[in-house]
Amino acid sequence: MSAKRLSNISVKRLSHVLLLVLAFTTAYLAQTARHPLRLDDVARLREVRDPQVSPEGQWVAYVVATVDTKEDKTNSHIWMVGYDGQHDRQITFSQDSETSPRWSPDGKYLSFTSSRPGKARGSQVWLLDRSGGEAMQLTELKGRLQGYEWSPDSKRLALVVGDPDPEADATPSPTPQGGGSAPATPRAPKPIVIDRYHYKQDVQGYLLSGRHTYIYLYDIATQKLERLTTGKWDESSPSWSPDGSRVAFMSNHSDDPDRDPIAQLFVAEAKPGATEKLLTQPTDRAGRSRPEWSPDGKWIAFIEGDERKYSAYNMEHLSLVPSDGGSAPARVKGVEELDRGVSSPYFGADGKSISFLVADDRSVYPARVSLSGGVVERLLPPPVVVSSWANAKGRVAALSGSDTQPTEVYALDDGSARRLTHQNDPLMAELEVAPTEEVSFKSKDGTEVHGLLTKPVGYVAGTRVPLLLRIHGGPNGQDQHSFSVERQWFAANGYAVLTVNYRGSAGRGQKYSRAIFADWGHYEVEDLEAGVDHVIQMGVADPERLGVGGWSYGAILTDYMIATDPRFKAATSGAGTAFTVAFYGTDQYITQYDYEIGPPWNPKAWETYQKISYPFLHADRIKTPTLFLGGERDFNVPVQGSQQMYQALRSLGVDTQLVIYPNEFHGIQRPSYIRDRYERYVAWYDKYVKKATPAATTTATR
Repeated sequence: MSAKRLSNISVKRLSHVLLLVLAFTTAYLAQTARHPLRLDDVARLREVRDPQVSPEGQWVAYVVATVDTKEDKTNSHIWMVGYDGQHDRQITFSQDSETSPRWSPDGKYLSFTSSRPGKARGSQVWLLDRSGGEAMQLTELKGRLQGYEWSPDSKRLALVVGDPDPEADATPSPTPQGGGSAPATPRAPKPIVIDRYHYKQDVQGYLLSGRHTYIYLYDIATQKLERLTTGKWDESSPSWSPDGSRVAFMSNHSDDPDRDPIAQLFVAEAKPGATEKLLTQPTDRAGRSRPEWSPDGKWIAFIEGDERKYSAYNMEHLSLVPSDGGSAPARVKGVEELDRGVSSPYFGADGKSISFLVADDRSVYPARVSLSGGVVERLLPPPVVVSSWANAKGRVAALSGSDTQPTEVYALDDGSARRLTHQNDPLMAELEVAPTEEVSFKSKDGTEVHGLLTKPVGYVAGTRVPLLLRIHGGPNGQDQHSFSVERQWFAANGYAVLTVNYRGSAGRGQKYSRAIFADWGHYEVEDLEAGVDHVIQMGVADPERLGVGGWSYGAILTDYMIATDPRFKAATSGAGTAFTVAFYGTDQYITQYDYEIGPPWNPKAWETYQKISYPFLHADRIKTPTLFLGGERDFNVPVQGSQQMYQALRSLGVDTQLVIYPNEFHGIQRPSYIRDRYERYVAWYDKYVKKATPAATTTATR
């Protein structure tokens, strides 16, 4: 065969091989190409919660919540993973959700709560035998189960149960006289009689006298349920002593607990009808979180809050008290010097140290301090956000994530975090996630303010892009280094997103948080304005294409921003106030109104109400097209605030729209409504922000 013939065959074969390689490469890239976050992806995100370490330290049980788009609801089930990260598997599969997994201390059972069909309706405690078999219903409670904890010997449970609603099972009216087959109609509900100072709470509804939440002792063997104490005060957060002889809990025994909704720490013998002993002083302001016993049972650690008038800017402190009440509580040395809020304490195995979580400047990190004194030791370096940690046998599991990684379960080992679960890995492998960076700048009066900036997916350095200022609620919270669907959703749609921890936020110390006391909309607006100016100066934000928005206190500040600064081309304002005095007695913040601002009939307070109602009373200064939103049944910040602001702008001829989500509370929960809100946000911003004439592109400078 000629050399020419051989050459032609080789070229053909090579061409064929190259075509195959190209086809394979194209198919592979098509399969692995990442895309920005889509709304369908939001429904695929799995929410990981409540990790619990088994008594021997070998396993971690946790909760995974997923969206059922067909049924338009969220389901949650119990999963279990080895502490080595192996054998991750789902262990409950009912059509009803399961939550609150707890290991029996003897290791025989994994319990959980569920409203699945059984011997009694409502949320009940169920048991899974670790040796195998189906889950069995343990309790048959008529009231509202709100929490539970195993006794150290695994023979009893401490249950937190609310009195049943007498209207929950309204009986039908009798069949009409004369017989017949007409169906009986339900009796008309009884009138709602209110006689409490604090009488309404979001989700819970109206708070009625005579209905309380108590701690009960439940014997596993006999299935006998008996009250721990005999008082008539609400009780919560039971915590068994290491030897099981006593139960510590939180309650408020003041003459009118509604007027000062703090708690005191009590201890009672772990037997029915016990008389509780008060461990804290009248000046101590314990929180409602679970108290923690030292291994020898001699000390109890608890979280303490600030005085009543600063309740909206509360910073949590760590305190210790002898469990026998031999002396007054004292705050833990070293921790107070941090000037940061702390939470979730637990003692070391030898009782000589205590570990806790610290909220500090966009991070929440674990820390430890020796009880003999000394400096606080950080157990993980920032930036990091840790929550919901649990421990057993010296092993610690917690929730954590990052700006680019949704929350998963981690093991905390010797100053490092090791991932145990990978619930969201398949989804994240498909997504192109926008990076987030820290920003710092000076406010008008020279105060240093910190925030986070997320640039659009595919951002090209040196270009100016539309900017959305998204304002967190609270105000006593912080934007932090955790995965934000909202930030990623806007970044996927071409927006840079700025979040600012304005004065009033947590994580920067007591003075920073209290700076806005009875002076809403002053320093916060200056801080937010400075943040926007800073991102413009960076060369990232287009000054002609600015949007703003927020929920709750973030909506209040959104209204302030558009009444102050005409630069914003569009706004979205959800669940905010308007004419603030109109909320006195109609929302759940009566204590804050009375003790931070004062009652409306006080002339000085009236001046403050007018001042903090600035956006509504000066609505004629607003030119920004604004979308207002709210939940129909919101008792936290009732929808009337959005209604008032909407009506004002509609009357003034400003482009506006009002969206009310039926049967929703302050936090929108129905998956289809969550999707709807994201769709409306982007559509509103696209209409008014993106259509604005962009400024000339410049090179980014710092």
